[in-house]
Amino acid sequence: MRTGLTKQEKTTDIWFDEKNPIIHIRTHNTDLKKRLAAYAGQHPDVCRQTDADPETGCMEFEIRKERFSFRLTAPYSEERREKARQYARENNAADRLN
Repeated sequence: MRTGLTKQEKTTDIWFDEKNPIIHIRTHNTDLKKRLAAYAGQHPDVCRQTDADPETGCMEFEIRKERFSFRLTAPYSEERREKARQYARENNAADRLN
């Protein structure tokens, strides 16, 4: 969708406080919008879409705090990256033969 917004203007805002059990999410990110919309469709009791702006492509959601998480991952070591590359090369070659 072309919105006329720059990538810098296409933000994702996630806000909550310690008292309220709801997290508010406002995003332009297409993948996140699709994931939240699908989740809201499957679990309307814990997540719902609250607004959408077709001009900017922004959507807003509310989700119960216990259903949302942030995942932090440690950086891969060079050794682990090389093993992943090798695994991908071997599996991609095998896929092409089938």
